Amino acid sequence: MKITVDKSISDLLPDFNTLAFTMDVEIKESSEELKALLKRLELEVQKMCPTLEAVLKVPLIEEARNAYRTLGKDPSRYKVASESLLRRIVKDRGLYLINNAVDAGNALSIILKRNTAVLDYDKIVGDVVIRKGTTDDLFYGIGRGKLNVSNIPVYVDDVGAFGSSTSDSERTMITKKTKKLLVFVVCFSYTEVDKAIKLTKEIYEKYVNAKNIQFKHVKG
Repeated sequence: MKITVDKSISDLLPDFNTLAFTMDVEIKESSEELKALLKRLELEVQKMCPTLEAVLKVPLIEEARNAYRTLGKDPSRYKVASESLLRRIVKDRGLYLINNAVDAGNALSIILKRNTAVLDYDKIVGDVVIRKGTTDDLFYGIGRGKLNVSNIPVYVDDVGAFGSSTSDSERTMITKKTKKLLVFVVCFSYTEVDKAIKLTKEIYEKYVNAKNIQFKHVKG
């Protein structure tokens, strides 16, 4: 699978890059250890961000919001997924527990303050292009219905858009039948990228027992 960043993004955001991992997994309920990690992370976020306004001042969240503005999207209406995750915690609404792969992705996103997309590799058809979304992109977000993904980064294969930096899609969502993951960590700069690469591998090895992890650094 070839993964590239289209000029519709790189011309506007020259430091945009994506960390792409593939790995073999067995989907199951999250371990008590992973659930405990998520609970600790929730408490840390609530301490770090006592208000919703504080979330906006987190450097990498602010960076993502500015990137959305540059792409032509209002970040207050269409939030990057990592911001939505932190806002949910600050509102004390708790995190959904889905399965080990998705929950590990949420833990990673909370730690890194960056969007982490967890996708079913075998549901992707052909090569992948990360480009600026258009009004013609038909996109159904998990639990959100049809979404307007114009002017945000979307991940597109031979069938169409299957993921975005605001929401994962129903088409490539993780199920009990998933055997292989494609995990994207979306970066709007090169800040702490080495940390993100290392941590992604560690979390998926420790909490999801991932095997055969392969990594590609996708740049514009």
